[in-house]
Amino acid sequence: MQMPTSVKDVKKTYFKYLGACIGSAMIASVYAFVDCIMVGQYEGPDGTAVLAVIMPIWTLIYAIGWLFGIGGAVLMSHARGNGDKHRGDVIFTVSNIAGISVALLTWLILAVWSEDFLVMFGADEKLLPLAMKYMKWINIVMPLFTVGQIWSCFIRNDGSPQKAMIAVLCGGVFNMIGDYVLVFVVDMGIEGAGLATALGQVLAVLVMSTHFFSRKNNLRLVRPVKFLYFTRRILTTGFATFVTDVAIGILAILFNNQIMRYAGSDALAVYGVIINFTAFVQSVAYGVGQSAQPLMASNYGAKNIDEVRYASRLGWISAAVIGLFVLVLVQSVPLYITRLFMSTTPKVEVIAPSIIRLYGLSYLLLPVNVFATYYCQSILKPRASLTISLFRGLIFSGAMIYILPALFGSTMLWWTMTVTECATLLLVIFFVRKYDRQLLLMKTDINHNEIQNKGK
Repeated sequence: MQMPTSVKDVKKTYFKYLGACIGSAMIASVYAFVDCIMVGQYEGPDGTAVLAVIMPIWTLIYAIGWLFGIGGAVLMSHARGNGDKHRGDVIFTVSNIAGISVALLTWLILAVWSEDFLVMFGADEKLLPLAMKYMKWINIVMPLFTVGQIWSCFIRNDGSPQKAMIAVLCGGVFNMIGDYVLVFVVDMGIEGAGLATALGQVLAVLVMSTHFFSRKNNLRLVRPVKFLYFTRRILTTGFATFVTDVAIGILAILFNNQIMRYAGSDALAVYGVIINFTAFVQSVAYGVGQSAQPLMASNYGAKNIDEVRYASRLGWISAAVIGLFVLVLVQSVPLYITRLFMSTTPKVEVIAPSIIRLYGLSYLLLPVNVFATYYCQSILKPRASLTISLFRGLIFSGAMIYILPALFGSTMLWWTMTVTECATLLLVIFFVRKYDRQLLLMKTDINHNEIQNKGK
C-alpha cells in the first residue's frame, strides 16, 4: 500500500478501504448468517439452536486467522512505513508458517474430539446428531477458513482490499446459492448447509490466491529469520483481536448453559438468532477497524502523527454511526429478524421481541469498543488492546452472565452485554485520552527535532 502523505490523502484512502473492508467483512459473515437462515427455515428452532452450539468452533477457527493475520499485517505495515520492506516480508512469511501450523493442529484436535466438544458447548441428545451432520463437511476443509483470514489481512494491507472483497464475495454468493440448492432442492437439510459453506470457502481461498500472481502483489516469501522473535511479536500484537473473536465462542458457551438453566430451549433458539446477528455486527465493526488500521499503522511507523490521529477520528465516527444504525434496526423489527432466521413457533414469537430488544441495546457501543482494539494495535499498544478485549470479552462479561440473573432474575441475563459495553467504554475513554496525549507529545518532539536539524 502506498502510504498517504497528507490528511486529505488519508481521507480519500480511508473511504476507498471502508467500502471494500466492510463489504468483505459483511460477506464473510454470510457463511454463518445464511446457514442460520436456511437451517432455521428447514429444521426449525432445533436447527437454530444447533448453530448456536457450533458457534464456539467458528469463533476459534476465525480467531486463529485474526491472531496471525492482524498481528502480522500491523507489524508489516509498520515496517513498510519505516522503509524496511524486507522486514515486512519476513513478518509475512512467519505469519503464514506459524498460522497454518496452528490451524492444522486445531483441525486435528477438533476432528478427533468433535462430539466431545459439541456436548461441552451445549448439544444434548436431540441436537448432537444435527450438529455432527453440519460439521461433516466443515471438518474436511477446516484449515482453509483460517488461511483465508490470514491472507485477507495481508492482501488488504498490501493495497488490494478489493481483491479480498471479491474473493469473499465469490465464496459468499456460492454459499448462498449452494445453501438453497443443497438444503431445500436436494433436501440435504443441515448437512447441505455445511457442504455449501465448505465449498464456498474453497472458492474464496482460490480467488484470494490469485493476488500472489498479480502485478499488484508486493508480498514475498523469504527466509524466516528470527522466527521465534517475530512469532512472539505477531502473537503479542494480534492477541487482542484473537480474544475479541474467541470471546464470542466462550460467551456463547456460558450463555447456552445459563439460558438452559433459566429459560429453556425456546430461549436458546432465540439466542441462536442473536449470536449470529451479533457476529454479523461485529464483522462490520471489524471492517471499520481494517479500513483505518493500515493507515494508522503505516503512518505511525513513518511518524506522521496528524495522519494517524485523523485516520483514527474517521474510524471512531464510522463505528458510532454503525452502532446507532444497528440499534435502531433491532429495536424496530425484532420479530422480523427472528422470522428471517427460523421458522418460528408461537412461543418463540412471544418471547423473541423482548429478548432481542434487551440484548440489542449493546449494539450501540459494540462497534466503538471493537474499533478501540484496532486503534491500540496500530500504534503498537498491544497491552491496552488486550486489556480492552479481555475485559469486554471474558472477564467482566463472563462475571455478569452469572451475577445479574442470580441477583435480579432471569430477565437480567439479556442485559449482560449492554452493561459490559458501557463499562468497556469507560476503559476505552481512559486509554484513548492517554495515547492521544502521547501522540501530541510525539508530534511536538518531532517538530522540535526538525527545527533543530534545520538550524544545523
